[in-house]
Amino acid sequence: MIITQLSVFLENRSGRLTEVLEVLGKEKTRITALSVADTSEFGILRLIVPDPVRARDLLKSQMFTVSLTEVIAILVPAEAEHYAKVLKILSDLEISVEYTYAFSRGSDSVIVLRCNDNEKAVGALKDNNIKLLIPDEISGTDEEK
Repeated sequence: MIITQLSVFLENRSGRLTEVLEVLGKEKTRITALSVADTSEFGILRLIVPDPVRARDLLKSQMFTVSLTEVIAILVPAEAEHYAKVLKILSDLEISVEYTYAFSRGSDSVIVLRCNDNEKAVGALKDNNIKLLIPDEISGTDEEK
């Protein structure tokens, strides 16, 4: 139920994101999800890819600062009320969401969550019949590259 995500530290300068994507692109890496959070001086690029260990090693070989992070991915209907329900389940149990991002998949949304206690969050979401995704399900295809 835990998904491994790449977290890449980037200097906030023109072309740096392109450089990461070129490295991954040369190896035909499929990107399922991508999010960038930035400040005036740096950013954190978060990526979900089929083989995060391989992608991490590729990026490290090109001198990028990259780590693997555990996140949770869930599938809910795309309306805001469902996102709010998930967050309420977690907040009622005093589980903090460190960050979240989402993307559409048809009439549903895949929501990625990084919580202060991912295992507790997984249990709470299971108890409330929230659909948790495993790595093979997150892209919406059975194809792995």
